[in-house]
Amino acid sequence: MHDYNRLKNKEKKLLERFIRYVKIETTSSLDSQTSPSTDCQWDLLKMLKQELGEIGAEDVSLDENGYILARIPPSPGYENITTIGFLAHVDTAADVSGKNIKPVIHENYNGETIKLDGTEIAPSKFPDLKKYKGETIITSYGNTLLGADDKAGIAEIMSAAEYIINHKEINHGPIEIFFTPDEEIGRGMSKFPVEKVKSLFCYTLDGDGEGTIEMECFNAYSATVKIKGNVIHLGKARGKLINAVKLASEFVQMLPSQESPEATDERYGYYCANGISGNLGEAKVDLLLRDFDKTNMEKRIKTVESAAKTLEQLYPGSSVDLSFKRQYGNMADYIGKESLGIKLLFEAVKKCAADPVEKIIRGGTDGARLSEMGIPCPNIFTGGHNYHSREEWAVLSSMVKASNVIICLAELWANSGK
Repeated sequence: MHDYNRLKNKEKKLLERFIRYVKIETTSSLDSQTSPSTDCQWDLLKMLKQELGEIGAEDVSLDENGYILARIPPSPGYENITTIGFLAHVDTAADVSGKNIKPVIHENYNGETIKLDGTEIAPSKFPDLKKYKGETIITSYGNTLLGADDKAGIAEIMSAAEYIINHKEINHGPIEIFFTPDEEIGRGMSKFPVEKVKSLFCYTLDGDGEGTIEMECFNAYSATVKIKGNVIHLGKARGKLINAVKLASEFVQMLPSQESPEATDERYGYYCANGISGNLGEAKVDLLLRDFDKTNMEKRIKTVESAAKTLEQLYPGSSVDLSFKRQYGNMADYIGKESLGIKLLFEAVKKCAADPVEKIIRGGTDGARLSEMGIPCPNIFTGGHNYHSREEWAVLSSMVKASNVIICLAELWANSGK
């Protein structure tokens, strides 16, 4: 085993790589059914394919759906070690613009409020900032997100892969690298070529603050509510018009307001109306349902069904059609917390970063979907903070530590098989 400050002198290169990646627009879109959902994602995918070849990875492929698979062959004598994988996604969320990102590097951060264009990142609002006085902080210019979710993860995987390939003294088994599109819209694993995967255990680099390990996430469903009303000329509407837009609004109001994203935290689930559209005759409500517990999720589905029936009873002549779609399950149901892969992860974080902090994910990752496919895939920190916002920021030293965790995991797995 080696000193896990090994990448300390490589900070400059990791930072350069990260900056180059975040400047490429990769926003995904729910409005598209292609894979990737947006053409701009191909720009980064093609760059990564080329760079993987240049650093010496083997079997590098980019398929027609936007999935990258690459391999690092094992050290001599370690061919029979368990194959492990590392995963990150290329797309960014559409919540805030990801176009024309101008990253700003704040060297030797002074511990005070970071002023940006039209906003600020203040320690009073983000207390973790205080931990990184004297460190290098990366933000956007202020009018876009930064894109550390998940380009920090990509940069960390690429940096670790290059280091492993170039340092033959590091013993490791077979390693696979996966980069996926469309994670932010819940389709990151929809066309993932799992049949080509050799890894028996995988790690997602898609977490946040330094030292965090995530092995539990929401169960997630989406629901589409289609409402039909009755249209008549507004001048003769009394007693006859059934306004589908009004009904859609009332339907949303029937959902428990105290169980919304803005009213819950920790292990409390929620209902979220994240889209509403239509006209007098027809309207549509898009819902997200989230809960850590399967039984509670079943109750949430029944609550939506009950609201639909109530609406039909209140407005005779209307109709409400529901469709539900399971998006992903709680990865805790598929990841063995006492498994070797988890034990080695905690050991690697202790060696390279800080005392591990186990957190739950109030969301989901590609790792949750991959775990359901039979390949356990917990989530590792990347050093990013406050994702999906103009106040997003990342810590370079934490990114270095995350990259070191990858290298350490490769060695720990190799030693575990000897």
